[in-house]
Amino acid sequence: MIKIIAVLCNLASPKNCHEQIVTTSDFADISMQSCLMGAPQLADWMKQHPAERLAAWRCVLGSQDKRGA
Repeated sequence: MIKIIAVLCNLASPKNCHEQIVTTSDFADISMQSCLMGAPQLADWMKQHPAERLAAWRCVLGSQDKRGA
């Protein structure tokens, strides 16, 4: 399974950033190449979180612990 780890920054406080796993069932069949190119599912996910800006993302295989930026 590929997980997408996003670095999200608060629009009201741009220096307030954190990492979050954004992988959901929508991302279940995503390929590593699609993930690295910016999966369309990521754009849809961001539309549901309008108070945050996507600063960066990375793709990892397997499990990844959630940690702060």
